[in-house]
Amino acid sequence: MAMNNELLKDLEWRGLINDCTDLDGLGQLMNEKQVSLYCGVDPTGNSMHIGHLIPFLMLKRFQDAGHKPIVVVGGSTGSIGDPSGKSAERQILPIEAIRFNESCLQNQLKKIFGETVIFANNYDWTYQVSILEFLRDFGKNFNINQMIAKDIVKSRLETGISYAEFTYQILQAMDFNHLYVNYDCQLQVGGSDQWGNIVSGLDLIRKKQGHEAKAFGLTLPLITKSDGTKFGKSESGAIWLDPEQTSPYEMYQFFINTADADAVNFLKLFTFLTKDEIMRIEVEFNLAPHTRLAQKTLAYEIVKLIHGEAAINQALRITEALFSGEIANLTTEEIEVAFKDVPGGVLKEDLNIVDVLVKIGAASSKREAREFITTNAISVNGERQNILEFMVEKKNAIGEKFTVVRRGKKKYFLAQHQ
Repeated sequence: MAMNNELLKDLEWRGLINDCTDLDGLGQLMNEKQVSLYCGVDPTGNSMHIGHLIPFLMLKRFQDAGHKPIVVVGGSTGSIGDPSGKSAERQILPIEAIRFNESCLQNQLKKIFGETVIFANNYDWTYQVSILEFLRDFGKNFNINQMIAKDIVKSRLETGISYAEFTYQILQAMDFNHLYVNYDCQLQVGGSDQWGNIVSGLDLIRKKQGHEAKAFGLTLPLITKSDGTKFGKSESGAIWLDPEQTSPYEMYQFFINTADADAVNFLKLFTFLTKDEIMRIEVEFNLAPHTRLAQKTLAYEIVKLIHGEAAINQALRITEALFSGEIANLTTEEIEVAFKDVPGGVLKEDLNIVDVLVKIGAASSKREAREFITTNAISVNGERQNILEFMVEKKNAIGEKFTVVRRGKKKYFLAQHQ
């Protein structure tokens, strides 16, 4: 398949093209004009997770190449919910929750696209459509047999699907038609699971605007790890873009722990490094995988993109402090971020180190605590501690708030002083 557009060639090299309704036609259109394109997200939660990000990074790549991205926040479609492969219907959220989620998602996406990106809300062009208008002007253009044949609907037929979720593909098709007419939008981008909805939109555009109407659909592959498992979740759950739900440090650690077999591929998918830069990193990484150059670059680039320069610098400071053991250099805020999930306890008074180890769970008994101390297995705020009479005091705590205890090389515990 010939492609005469540099951006499309780059997308293909990165493995970002799963399917396209007419790739040659899209390439020709992109050579002729600045193309408006869109991707949508439904405000079913107050944060996107890392798995949602790839289609929007695709929009960003088009933006960087001079095209015009439109981000559609689905105030209307989010009120109903896209039928998923799961058997249960989506929970319908109160309108107030949907409005709140809309603003949260817009703020997250503005960090990636900047203030110049066009945001649209499909609630604005659907809330005044009456049920009669919906059936006459739109429903009449959809064939039930074709709607049922869509994979996402077909998978739900045995367990059942409500009429509301069944009509989701009509609402999404209305979005594409509205954007085509009002924004000259000729391309919709989405994950591979959105193929059926995208095709429905193209069919509606042809029926409403005429067969000469030029519009295209482009989907991305489902991102999986080299072991075949789904990408985007850690042991503690999804990796969220909201820093309150997943801190920049936690996101950095998620990507720094990427398997060697996935690291270069994820550089292609998630970063805006050039082909030459990624190939150079790949050569160096293959020669010395123990340096983890690919993982370090990946983690740095993605955290900087989503959270900014200050956040990635903080993540690097925390990582370096944990690696070197120089915990005392961290601020109380950084301590809270770094040790959010480690075991520990509250100290209401100054205590002997033996009692502290038992209290925060670093030792199961005083006998075991003394053994850890006398065998040099314990560090307090980065300093090796082997004196049984040592007192853990609030005045010596980091910010007079935290004492970090390390047992062995990697097992951390946190004492919080009151």
